[in-house]
Amino acid sequence: MQLSNEQIRRFSRHLILPEVGLAGQKKICSTSVLCIGAGGLGSPIAMYLAAAGIGRLGILDFDTVDFSNLQRQILHTTPDVGRPKTESAKETINGINPDTEVVIHNTRISSENALEIIRRYDVVVDGTDNFPTRYLTNDACVLLKKPNVYGSIFRFEGQASVFAPHLGGPCYRCLYPEPPPPGMVPSCAEGGVLGVLPGIIGCIQATEILKLALGQGSSLVGRLLLFNALDMKFKELKLRRDPQCPICGDNPTIKELVDYEMFCGIQPEEAAASENPDEVTVQEMKKALDNPSLGIRVIDVREPDEYEICHVRGVPQIPLSVLNQRFTELDPNQQLYIHCKSGVRSMKALNFLRERGFKYVKSVKGGISAWADEIDSTIAKY
Repeated sequence: MQLSNEQIRRFSRHLILPEVGLAGQKKICSTSVLCIGAGGLGSPIAMYLAAAGIGRLGILDFDTVDFSNLQRQILHTTPDVGRPKTESAKETINGINPDTEVVIHNTRISSENALEIIRRYDVVVDGTDNFPTRYLTNDACVLLKKPNVYGSIFRFEGQASVFAPHLGGPCYRCLYPEPPPPGMVPSCAEGGVLGVLPGIIGCIQATEILKLALGQGSSLVGRLLLFNALDMKFKELKLRRDPQCPICGDNPTIKELVDYEMFCGIQPEEAAASENPDEVTVQEMKKALDNPSLGIRVIDVREPDEYEICHVRGVPQIPLSVLNQRFTELDPNQQLYIHCKSGVRSMKALNFLRERGFKYVKSVKGGISAWADEIDSTIAKY
């Protein structure tokens, strides 16, 4: 391929780098990348790859832009709220570099479509935030021998690596053979994330992609980079391929993609939507608050900072983080309704109390978010 005079002006700061030059820039412009996720990590990844001249950029996401995304997902702006993230991303990327071909995949990646989609690209970058998709992406990349540029963020910490057994390194399963139990690791929606953190980790991922395209430098294959924003410290762990790994080991047992929701212990949507005997609705919570004679006590197990943002009048707080110290304040023979933000931590509190002899405990389905949607629209959502 030949670079136009406009492209030469655009990429001039690359062209004068001996490690890049004209030949290297042509490699970048000939590289195709699939970005799975157009959120916090996907935003800086996609924007910097387009600016650098990546020739074809696939954006895969099924979600729409929400106000809560704007604190970190810089692909999207306020007028984009409610739009599909893929459409907003394409518009932003085209504004950065019209020469980058943007391919939209407005779908959820699954065992049925992963191989077909990933096969079309040279490099895959993981900008996701859930374990089923991470394992699915890993397995598909190993089967297709595609580099999987990994990143993960939570609160003030992030990590990045390049999983590529075909290049001599380990895969994601070598690092994490088994997923954590469902609900054990809070999502960003539950635990929060510093807005600039995905920018830092996403830029590291974008850097690794450009190095792979150029064939320059020492990649993160075989290394896990850890970053702590509060301490402003980087650490590095050496990773090795596990000979017993079920997909990239010496005798692999995984030859095709599996059901990753089931692998991660997540119930199918049909089962999750069915009535859970351990849950009550926000309407039942309201009835309990409106009728003290029922003898039902409602407890908020969110953290103090969350309680300060919004709370239901008359509902006391015992944060989940100190419940093990304060559960004796509760009557094990009283009916308890427990709520949090969305219902994850309240289920953890329920299980904790059940183990300590509390028989009459229920978790409020949907938590205070459902209360804001269905009972009191003046409650702030966060």
